[in-house]
Amino acid sequence: MAAKLLIADDEAGVVDMLKSYFEARSFCVYTARSGEEALQQAEKNPDLVLLDINMPDMDGLAVCERIRTHIRCPILFLTARIETADKIRGFQAGGDDYIVKPFDVDELGARVSAHLRRESRRQEHSVLRFFSDMTIDYSGREVWIGKEKIALSKKEFDIVELLSINGAQVFDRERIYEAVWGLEGDGSSDTVMEHIRKIRGKFAAVSPYSYIETVWGVGYRWNG
Repeated sequence: MAAKLLIADDEAGVVDMLKSYFEARSFCVYTARSGEEALQQAEKNPDLVLLDINMPDMDGLAVCERIRTHIRCPILFLTARIETADKIRGFQAGGDDYIVKPFDVDELGARVSAHLRRESRRQEHSVLRFFSDMTIDYSGREVWIGKEKIALSKKEFDIVELLSINGAQVFDRERIYEAVWGLEGDGSSDTVMEHIRKIRGKFAAVSPYSYIETVWGVGYRWNG
């Protein structure tokens, strides 16, 4: 299976050059030109990330800090910064290596291969989604807001999973109840309302963002 590589850099020339280089070597390459795009592409569980520090909207250090708790793969910084203090910041953010621009692409390729060989024994990947200040790890059944892990019951997580995976789709209480409790459940759709109230309370305790939206007279949908 081809190794999955995420290249995040705001310089189109660098992205195009590295994409061509690694695709010619049978890598599956994802690209991003900003920090927000890098977060979206990180949901595809890359095997290695090449991450520029200087990017618009969210720099590489912030991206690394955001995803490092949830993504185990090597993260290699690409940057023109050469000060020792900058390198230390990169490693403290969770980076595994530091590639200074301009670089030799064959040397970069060798470093990528070396990191992937060291990681080959670690095959577990999480299924992740990033929403505003929230990260959902569907494999680990965990929800994080910033650096705060939200304690959800099994049913509460099941509701969050259902709504967040289905984007803007609206679910009435009956559909949520059937999906989470099953047709054999011994409660009622009012149970859904109570669970959503508790979920909202837990989210609101650490974030001002409203992730579960009420569509009056219809039901609920994810606002991510």
